[in-house]
Amino acid sequence: MKTVTAMLLLALTAAGVAHADGPASDRQPMRPVSECMRPDRINNWAVIDKRTVIVQNGPERYLVKLSADCPRLGIGQSLRFRPNESNRAIGLGPIGPVCGEVGETVSSRDQPPCAIQSVSKIDAAQYKDMEKHAKQHGFLSNGDKP
Repeated sequence: MKTVTAMLLLALTAAGVAHADGPASDRQPMRPVSECMRPDRINNWAVIDKRTVIVQNGPERYLVKLSADCPRLGIGQSLRFRPNESNRAIGLGPIGPVCGEVGETVSSRDQPPCAIQSVSKIDAAQYKDMEKHAKQHGFLSNGDKP
């Protein structure tokens, strides 16, 4: 019995290490933090597919990739971006910046929170081209407060 328990523990530990190395090594949060997306300044967004959202933040535009499928994202024309606790605490705006770090999420009325994998800047032409293929659109800041 001890051998089975030890083997199970070893297998779970190895699986956890492999899982942690996979997504964590792919994660490249935006830097400097002052360049990250500000949820309190969103004036336009579009859901491209189950794992892709584009956001306009004044003159800046961002590509947001999600860690898993979020099929109901954007229904009800609302998106709520949530930074992780450390970015919420730094004081850039009432909510905090979203940089593509662990613990950041996006949700909507009928979609539980979806983990954000990455956030990157895109130019106006890329945004316009991607927006043509959007499944959902929205136009105003989500106005969420911490």
